[in-house]
Amino acid sequence: MSADDWEPNHGDNAWQLTAATIVGMQSVPGLVILYGSVVKKKWAINSAFMALYAFAVVLVMWALFAYDLSFNPNTKNVLIPEFWGRPEFLAMGQKELLGQWEPAGLPSATNVFFQFVFAAITLILIAGSLLGRMNFQAWMLFVPLWLTFSYSIGAYALWTGFFHTKFITVDFAGGYVIHLSSGIAGFTAAYWVGPRSTKDREKFPPNNVLLMLAGAGMLWLGWSGFNGGAPLAANQIASLAVLNTHICTATSLITWMCLDMIVFGKPSVIGAVQGMITGLVCITPGAGVVQAWAAMVMGLLSGSIPWTTMMIIHKRFSFLRKVDDTLGMLHTHGVAGLLGGILSGVFAHPTLCKILYTVDPLPIGLIYGPRHYVNDKGQWTRSGPKQLGMQISAALFIIVLNVVVTSIICLVIQIIVPLRMSDEALDIGDDAAHGEEAYAIWGDGEALKTSKFELEDIPSKSQGTPSKMV
Repeated sequence: MSADDWEPNHGDNAWQLTAATIVGMQSVPGLVILYGSVVKKKWAINSAFMALYAFAVVLVMWALFAYDLSFNPNTKNVLIPEFWGRPEFLAMGQKELLGQWEPAGLPSATNVFFQFVFAAITLILIAGSLLGRMNFQAWMLFVPLWLTFSYSIGAYALWTGFFHTKFITVDFAGGYVIHLSSGIAGFTAAYWVGPRSTKDREKFPPNNVLLMLAGAGMLWLGWSGFNGGAPLAANQIASLAVLNTHICTATSLITWMCLDMIVFGKPSVIGAVQGMITGLVCITPGAGVVQAWAAMVMGLLSGSIPWTTMMIIHKRFSFLRKVDDTLGMLHTHGVAGLLGGILSGVFAHPTLCKILYTVDPLPIGLIYGPRHYVNDKGQWTRSGPKQLGMQISAALFIIVLNVVVTSIICLVIQIIVPLRMSDEALDIGDDAAHGEEAYAIWGDGEALKTSKFELEDIPSKSQGTPSKMV
């Protein structure tokens, strides 16, 4: 539809632009600050810069063709019509950008920007598995390749294609497309890139816990736009999604903190942030289709199950210990995203699904549909057990897609440039990678010495090895 034939819903459009901006701020500056402060001080610049670079590159690729691959219906491609969009470079045309995005009363430009911030944060989350050793040149290649050949396929399949129209999956705001994908892809890439230096794996304290909390706070509050913008309208589902998001997150944070106190004797700030993140991730696929009490139950489970996989199961399997997943993305995003998708298949309420979805038959949660459910039109909906099976099937699709595609991308990149920095560069950190230091306060980049001894060589007794996070 051309720009002259319609009038956008101004309230919905204002909310979508606001939500998109809030989600963008989760990445820049949210994760830029969090990554730059949660790592060892010699990796602060490199970690923050990986996030900043990904945000910029994804936007350019998104406008050129990746948006079309992710959302443009692929009616002409008879080979993969349900799993990959058709690139037509629509995102760059003024006529198309000002026209209506058909599923909602929004300009296409609004949807391009809104969907971009989701794609960008997915790549930035993957970086969390690779901090402290990935060659930056390899990261420069990884971002556009993974966006093109992994994210776009997952997004199209679950939000436009097969798992949206024929194998209907509840993934309200990207629990699978964003979080399960980033957790699995990050862990897979970490396997191929290799570990940090032995010294860094043994001791990797955050360089600024207070700044880490500031970044985490931006991430938490920014999730109002993440889940609240998913209905693509300023409606009652958006309001419910925002409330459910914060209920689940607070419950998860408290649960994780209590488990830390019971097992380790002290409440951990880093542990609390981990619980916060697993709660945010878990509620994402079902935020607008579950009731508030179910969001609280999901918070209890997201604060305990990923805690168990990270603190207990991870330590008992040699393969998991071998892969150096710097911030534990497999657990905080992979496990929590999978958990959220499955629980959405359990708790999705028929009435809420009827408001949100136009598909037939409607999805319905396991506890509401042990047998077929009849909607107000006299049509049969999908049974609860069948819906749960579809949730699991979609998760397996995302897992296999990301293991295979991420592995191929890493193998191709290492033919061109090394995936991992040299041992010498790993010992130096930011100065070797970028010629800059985060805490150089004298002219010409000379670092201030607080002691006649090198603090890196003589660790303080108060320093410990933090839990993995994010």
